[in-house]
Amino acid sequence: MASIPAASGETWFGHPRQLARLFTTEAMERFGYYGMRALLTLYLADHFLFRDSTTTSLYGGFTALVYLTPLVGGLIADKYLGSKRSVKFGAIVMSLGYLTLCFGGDAAKPFATIDGQRYEVQVDKTNGSKQQYVLDGAKRLAIKGRDDGTIDLVAPDGNTDRTIAKGGFEAGGDRSPFYTMLMLIGLSAVTVGNGFFKPNISTMVGSLYAVGDRRRDSGFTIFYMGINIGSLFSQLLCPVLAVGMGSWQGLGWWAGFGLAAIGMAVSWALIQFAGPKLAGVGDPPPQTGGDKSLLIYGAALLSIPVMWFLFTNLMNAPEPVAGQGIGGYILGLPILGKVLFFTFLLSIIGIPIWAYRVGTRAEFQMMGAAMVLIVFNVVFWTLFEQAGSSLTLFADRNTDMSIFGLFSISAGQTQFFNAAFIILLAPIFSVLWRTLGRRGIEPGIPIKFGLALIGVGAGFLFLVWGTNFAGPDFKVGVWWLAGLYFIHSAAELCISPVGLSMITKLSIARIVGLMMGVWFLSISCAQYVAGVVAQVASVETVGGQVTNLKVSLETYAGVFQTIGIVSAVIGLVLLGLSPLIKRWMHGVD
Repeated sequence: MASIPAASGETWFGHPRQLARLFTTEAMERFGYYGMRALLTLYLADHFLFRDSTTTSLYGGFTALVYLTPLVGGLIADKYLGSKRSVKFGAIVMSLGYLTLCFGGDAAKPFATIDGQRYEVQVDKTNGSKQQYVLDGAKRLAIKGRDDGTIDLVAPDGNTDRTIAKGGFEAGGDRSPFYTMLMLIGLSAVTVGNGFFKPNISTMVGSLYAVGDRRRDSGFTIFYMGINIGSLFSQLLCPVLAVGMGSWQGLGWWAGFGLAAIGMAVSWALIQFAGPKLAGVGDPPPQTGGDKSLLIYGAALLSIPVMWFLFTNLMNAPEPVAGQGIGGYILGLPILGKVLFFTFLLSIIGIPIWAYRVGTRAEFQMMGAAMVLIVFNVVFWTLFEQAGSSLTLFADRNTDMSIFGLFSISAGQTQFFNAAFIILLAPIFSVLWRTLGRRGIEPGIPIKFGLALIGVGAGFLFLVWGTNFAGPDFKVGVWWLAGLYFIHSAAELCISPVGLSMITKLSIARIVGLMMGVWFLSISCAQYVAGVVAQVASVETVGGQVTNLKVSLETYAGVFQTIGIVSAVIGLVLLGLSPLIKRWMHGVD
C-alpha cells in the first residue's frame, strides 16, 4: 500500500510524527462517541421509557449501522474523496448528530395496562432507590413483582390489594412522536458521519508505515490507546453532566450529549487545521471527470432519512415465531437484519473469489485467511458489546455502585472501567508484542484472536461467579463488574488493534479501504446480534425500573453463563485451526 517516507523525519515514541496528530484526532472522536454511548441505553430506557426489548434492539441496530456504514465510506475514500476529506466530513455530520440528541423534550410518562384497563403510574425516588405505584382511583398501590411472574399491587398498610396474573400487566410510556423522531434523526446522522470517519482514520494510520515495517502493530496499539483515553474521560464526564453523581442530580441529558458534540467538533478541527503536518497523508486518488465531492456530500446527507427508516422498521419489527426454522427467522428479520446478513455473506464469499480471479495464489490465500479471522471477529464483538446494553442495565439494576462507601457512580460511568484498563494495559501489551517479536516468539494473529475469544468468555464467567455473593438486595459489588472489564480489556487488546493492523497487511493494496470496511462490517453484524442476545436478558420493567430484582439477577446470570462458555469453546477451536490459518498468511504476522 502507499506510504509516506515518515520514517526519515521526526518521530514520536519511535513512530512517525504524524501518528501523534491522528492519535489525538481519534481520541476526541471517541470522546464524543463513547460519551454518547454511555448515555444511550439509559436514555432510551429512562427518558423514553422503551421496554428492554426495544431499548436493546435500538441500541444494537444503531451500533450495527455505526459499523456498517464504513463499508461504503471506505470505498468512497478509496475511489474519490481520499481519507483526509472523508474524516473531516464525517466529523462534522457526527457532531451535528450529537447536537440533535440534545433535544429530547419532556420525559415519557409511565402507565400500565392491567387486564385491558389503563392506569397512571408514579415513580418515587428515595435515597437512590425507586418505587413504582399504580394510581387506581383514590388508591396508590405499590408494584411488587413475584418470582413466578405475577405482580402484587400493595396498599399503604402493607396488605395486597390484588394480584395480577402473569401476562396481565403491561407497562408502557406516553412519549412525544416528534421528539422520538428527532432522537432517531440524531442517531441517523451519527451513523452516516461515522461511515466516513471510522475506516479512513485507521487507513491514514496504516499509510504511515512502509510494507514490512514491524512497528505497525505497536503503532496501532498506541493509536488504540488514544481511543480509550478519549472514551475514558467522556464516559466519566458525560454521565455526570446528564444524570449527576451522588447527591447532585446533573444538568440533564442535553448536557451529556452536548459535551459529546463539542468533543467531535474538536476532532474535526484537528484535521481541518493540521496544515502541512498531514501533508501527503490521506490525499484523494487521481480523478477523471472532475471533482465529485459535493455530489457525494449531498448524497450522504440524503441517506440520513434512509437510516431513520431503518430504525423505525427495527422498532416495529414483529417478534420471531417459534418453530419457523433458521430460514424463516432470517426472512422475518427487520430490513436492517436482512441487509447485514446478506451483505456480510456476499463480502466473505465474493471478495476471496475476486482475489482468486485477479490476484496470485498467495494473495488469494491471504485474503481467505483474513475472511476466516473476520468471521471469528463477529463472535468476539457480539459478546464484548454487551457492555453498552445488557451489562449497563445489569449495572443499573443489580450492582451496588458504591466506591468504598465514599461515593457512588452511575450505571453509565461503569463503562469507563474498560477505557481505564485499556490505558493501563495498552503500553504493556505494546512492549510485550515488540519484546516477544524481537525474540521470535510473538504469538501469531490467529492465536491472539483465539486468546481474545477465551478471554471475553472468562470475563462473563467471572461476573457469574460474583453473583453468588450478591447481597440481600440482589446486587453484586461493583468490583465484580470491574473485574469483568479488566479481563475483557486484556482480551480486546489481543484482537482489535491487532485486527486493524492485520487488515492493512493482508489486503490487496487497491482495496485496503474496502477491506477495512469489511472489518467494520463484521463488527456491525456482531453489534446487531449483540442486541438480539441482550434481548434474551430482558426483564419486566415499569417506569424504567424492574419489578423483581431476584428474577433480574437470575436472568442476567443465566445468559452470561451461557455466552461465556460458548465463547471459550469457540476460542479453543480457533487455537486448533491457527497453524492452518498461519500458513495461508504467507509470513504476515
